[in-house]
Amino acid sequence: MRLRDATGDEWLARHVREALDEDLGDRGDITSLATIPVDQTGEAQLVAKQDGIIAGIDWAVYTGRMTDPAAAWTFHVEDGTHVTPGQLLATVTGPVHGILISERTALNGLGRLSGVATMARDAMRLVAGTRAVVIDTRKTTPGWRIAEKYAVTCGGAGNHRIGLYDEILIKENHIEAAGGVAEAVRTSHVWVAEHGGNTPIEVEVETLEQLDLALQEKPDRILLDNFPPEHLIQAVERTGDLCVLEASGGITLANLAEVAATGVHRISLGALTHSAKPLDISLRMR
Repeated sequence: MRLRDATGDEWLARHVREALDEDLGDRGDITSLATIPVDQTGEAQLVAKQDGIIAGIDWAVYTGRMTDPAAAWTFHVEDGTHVTPGQLLATVTGPVHGILISERTALNGLGRLSGVATMARDAMRLVAGTRAVVIDTRKTTPGWRIAEKYAVTCGGAGNHRIGLYDEILIKENHIEAAGGVAEAVRTSHVWVAEHGGNTPIEVEVETLEQLDLALQEKPDRILLDNFPPEHLIQAVERTGDLCVLEASGGITLANLAEVAATGVHRISLGALTHSAKPLDISLRMR
């Protein structure tokens, strides 16, 4: 799968155009105009400066194409590829003005998504040997959710629901308004039967007592919110094969392995998207 398959050409074209317009303003790249002949051509290399996973190649290619169709971005790797410092990622040829105009916008998107993919890779390495899968959350950059969730999969981790529309996730405020855990799950089953028979139902619980109430109503998944490891172990023992369990809240890369060792099926980690550091990638003219 590619970024354009996940987000669509329309998303790429719109966001790349907005990023370029933001960079160029109404005067263009005045530094290049002042220093380089407009008809000069050349070649540049895109090089990884640190270990990581690449994601978002289509973003860079679209940036080059929209900046100057004559500037060709030829990648030597694919999304999901593990790269090492010094590795050649792409060769860019064509008008130098086009290459330099597209440089920062291309690297911003590619670096951002590659950083998300790299953190997802790191997270999955920490849960290796357990049955847990690390998944993302809705804590994403506005307008970039689909792209960032795509990057998560490039790193080998999984996706939670995309938005409010594709899964039912009953959280504490829903429970309070609905009159309790059991009632919230019960009415959700009724709603799904009437409006969407395949819509998953997940409910958040904060105590083992709430877990027991939720299990009686047979949701598809139960989210264990801010459970300490000892309570996660008890939750796994109480639940058995009745329901998929997801751990969430207060989880970082530092304690991820400990959480996975409790036996939960899924671990949601908002840091995959809201705290990933962009992968360091450079473009140098030859």
